[in-house]
Order: sequence, then structure tokens, then C-alpha cells
Amino acid sequence: MNLSGVRIVLVGTTHPGNIGATARAMANMGLGDLRLVEPRVFPSPEATARAAGADAVLENARVYKELHEAVADCTYVVGATARRRSIGWPLLEPQAAAAALFEMQARGPVALVFGREASGLANQELDHCQAHVRIPVCADFSSLNLATAVAILVYELHKTARPEQALAPAAAGNGAEEPPLATVAEIDRFMVHLGEVLEKTGFLGSARTRLLRKLRRLFTRTPLQQEEVNILRGILTSVEQYGAKRKGNFGE
Repeated sequence: MNLSGVRIVLVGTTHPGNIGATARAMANMGLGDLRLVEPRVFPSPEATARAAGADAVLENARVYKELHEAVADCTYVVGATARRRSIGWPLLEPQAAAAALFEMQARGPVALVFGREASGLANQELDHCQAHVRIPVCADFSSLNLATAVAILVYELHKTARPEQALAPAAAGNGAEEPPLATVAEIDRFMVHLGEVLEKTGFLGSARTRLLRKLRRLFTRTPLQQEEVNILRGILTSVEQYGAKRKGNFGE
């Protein structure tokens, strides 16, 4: 069993006890890479107490200002959500999300992201996720504690990764080396470049934010290879160069 390529990311955690309980659940299930985005309090004696001996996970945890920094090196990101969203990201059951994360970690780091206790992840944060996962709960009492949600999903990861369940990456394919996938940081740079070009052409208009969100979903529906992102950015550069030659001041 190897889950070394999986990062667990907590965004805006209010209660330090949830950080400690997350560390404990991670250690129970063989995960060690915890990333925290703008936690209210960390480090904290309460987090250490709730970790119940999983001190190494807390000691190695990294803190970031923004989610995109925490997942910049990842090639596949799943965001946990309890709400239906107006933008139709792929929505996975816990078992399917665990299987996807385990499979994708063979091609690069992956992340499972959890939002704030009260409000979850904002749409802008979910833009960095290729899929969502929702835990089915009783409709009469649907509020799920953050650390409990983490424990459920990392258990599914652990179960998927057990030797009797997991198919080794070499056995799953034909033995050929897979091309490297684009990281979140590379996708971010491409989307910034795309937005700049579409702005210059006058295509975006007043629906800029919503349109770019839909375009990001389009381009990340299937994980892009680094070479594919380079090709797309080359096309954008060619459009910019053509526009500059035609108009002198492209976009004006």
C-alpha cells in the first residue's frame, strides 16, 4: 500500500481540534502529507492533543495563504462538498473518488481538499478541482463534522490502496511510460493566458468570471498532459502575434 502521492488539504479550518483529528485519521490510514490553507490557529495544543500521537503529521504540515499554492504541484484535485453547485463539476461517490485519486497518483501528486466547517469551499476554490466528492448522509441530519468527513474519505483511500484491492500501476497499463500530466500551477498559468487573449479579442464581456469557470471545467474534464498545455499556450501566443501584426495594438 502506497499513498505517498496523496495530499490532504484543509482550507480555512476554524477549530484546531479538527486539524488534530484529521492528522490522527491520516496516520491511521497511512497518509502523511497534510497541507493547511489559512487555518485560524496553528500550531495549537488542542490540535496536538486531538492528534493522539500523530505528531509527525502535524510537525510536517505545511501552511499556505491560498489554495492554489497548496495544490500547485498536484495533477489531480478532488474537492469535498456538501452542496450542489450551479456549475456542473463531475460529482463522485466516496469510493469512486478514492479510486480516482489512487489511480491518478501514479502519474503525479494528487490532493483531496476540504473546506471550512461553516461554509465549505468557495466556487473560486473549487475551480482548482477536477471533480467533487460528496458523502451520502441522512437527509434528516446532514451536517457532518469536518474531521469525520476526512476520516470517511481517507478510509476509502486506505481500503482502495490495500494490496488485495489495488491493481499495481504497471499491471493496469501496457508497461509504457505515461506522458507527464500538467500540474494545477501550469493549468492556472494557461487559464490566465487564455483570459488575457479572450479579453483582448473582446470575447469575454460582462460574463467573464462565469465563462472562464466553464472554460476551465472544459479543459480539465480530462487531465491534460504538460505537452498539451504547451500546445494550447502556443496557440494563444500565435493568436496574440497575429493580432499584433494586424492591428498594431492588439485589443484596442
